[in-house]
Amino acid sequence: MAAKDYLQEKGISYTEKNIQTSPEARKELMSMGHMGVPVIIIDGEEIVGFDKSRMEQLLN
Repeated sequence: MAAKDYLQEKGISYTEKNIQTSPEARKELMSMGHMGVPVIIIDGEEIVGFDKSRMEQLLN
């Protein structure tokens, strides 16, 4: 929720993929080698977990 709140506060659009309701999203996450969420991808860079400083760095 923190990542979604942060992106909404900044007015940044995003695509949410819910692994609880979408088997395709779950398979995609696992194929990337991740087991936890959130995984945030900005310009091809993967961020595992809510890392505000890394997100700000990639968004600027």
